[in-house]
Amino acid sequence: MSPLAMTAVCGLLTLAPATARASDADELRKLRQQMQEAQAQVAAQAKAMQAMQDRLNMLEAQQTQTAGQTAAGTQAAAQQAQAAQAAAQAAQKVADAAAHPTLSKDGSLTFYGITLYGTVDMGFSYQSHGAPLSPYYPPGLDYLVSKNGNKGIASLAPNGLSQSKVGLRGSEEFADGWSALFKVETGFNPQSGQLADGPRSMAANNGLALTKQTANGDSSHAGQAFNRAAYVGVSSREWGTVTVGRQNTLLADNIFAYDPLQASYAFSVIGFSGLTGGGGSTEDFRLDNSVKYTNQFGPLRVGALYQFGEDNGGMHGNALQLDAGADIGGLSFDATYAQKQDMVSAGSLTAAQMTQATALGYNPGNALAATISDNTSYALMGSYTLDPQWKLFAGYEYIDFANPSVPLRAGSTDIGGYTLAFVNNSAFVHDKIVQVTWAGARYAVTPKVDLSAGYYHYGQNSFGAKSCADASVATCSGTLNAYSLVADYRFARRFDAYLGVMYSEVAGGLAAGYLHTDNISPTTGVRFNF
Repeated sequence: MSPLAMTAVCGLLTLAPATARASDADELRKLRQQMQEAQAQVAAQAKAMQAMQDRLNMLEAQQTQTAGQTAAGTQAAAQQAQAAQAAAQAAQKVADAAAHPTLSKDGSLTFYGITLYGTVDMGFSYQSHGAPLSPYYPPGLDYLVSKNGNKGIASLAPNGLSQSKVGLRGSEEFADGWSALFKVETGFNPQSGQLADGPRSMAANNGLALTKQTANGDSSHAGQAFNRAAYVGVSSREWGTVTVGRQNTLLADNIFAYDPLQASYAFSVIGFSGLTGGGGSTEDFRLDNSVKYTNQFGPLRVGALYQFGEDNGGMHGNALQLDAGADIGGLSFDATYAQKQDMVSAGSLTAAQMTQATALGYNPGNALAATISDNTSYALMGSYTLDPQWKLFAGYEYIDFANPSVPLRAGSTDIGGYTLAFVNNSAFVHDKIVQVTWAGARYAVTPKVDLSAGYYHYGQNSFGAKSCADASVATCSGTLNAYSLVADYRFARRFDAYLGVMYSEVAGGLAAGYLHTDNISPTTGVRFNF
């Protein structure tokens, strides 16, 4: 190889590494540039992806919110639909109830808060000295020894255990703890369908001899449309109850509570005669135009009654009664004060009075005679429950009859619209005092069978001009005694059957004018309550 060629080769070898190094640097620069560009693209893509994710999250959140609102709206709409359906169903029930009323769950005949109730009591009785059955007299028969009791009779016997009746009562709350109430009730005789009417039973015997008379006697039942009750009132759990109208006296309420024979006509003297519950007159067992207040304070109770008199269709004088009582353990008792002005005790006209009444222009079929008095009475009655089977009863009443301070004129109107053609305003030379006592017990033989026994006594002083103790005149001192025993079997929810007997006798002034002085009266019957 020539020197020139060797020189050229060496030069090329020398240049090759330099050329190689320059090429690598360029490639590295390019790679770095490409890497930077790629990283920039990745960053841009990442930013774009984050923006896309944020948008996606926002859209999903909006969609979720919209879905929730839609669901809530749907639920609210569903609830509104359910409420509307419930209201429609309630309205339909009211309409159905109006079209087809149903009975109360307790079995009472209650419609819209008003209860229809009643009693039908019918039986059979024998009386050793009795008078024929009356279609009007509330007891129907003279279960108690009576002036016209003449001979032995066997008869249908209405109302032996309780007065047949029908009534309506209701109560409705109009504010928290306050209720308005009412009651209307009338008694009737089931054997005749007539309204109970004591004055009419007496008028039907006007002018008749005792031996010709049917059973009769005075009564607070005087043929009124609602002869037992007609009142309205307001009641509060805290302040008590006020009622206004025709209603029982406080004495009468206590007779029902403390009589072992439950004020029955056939077995109780104080049930057959309203003298005790009326404070001296059976007409005042219930009082028209009266205001009555009762309240209970724990074991204590109080009551007050006032009647507005002033010759207003039969209730001539004012009346006042006050009562206080308590329930302590098994013991219950009540003490009562009663005062009544111009109290009426009515009776049939004699034959002579019938003639005079006709001459004076009175209707003999509507006229009566009467004794007028101002009466004051005090009573204490109680009961004691020994155990679930035994319950004891006792009571005492002191009644003072005085001549009226304001005499009642002949021709005045009595209860039921009857005319008092003859009145006696001076019957008591001395105040007449009648003391009534009773005692008895009730024994639950089984949950469905009760056995009751009672003893009753009247004691009257001599109040005429001359003191006497015989039966020559009615002003002599005298006594009445009665003994009763009765079994009552409740054989169904609304029915019970009873069998009992009462023996009664009178002596002294209380026997004056009587055909016979004793009577034994066994009675049986069936009673339906609804």
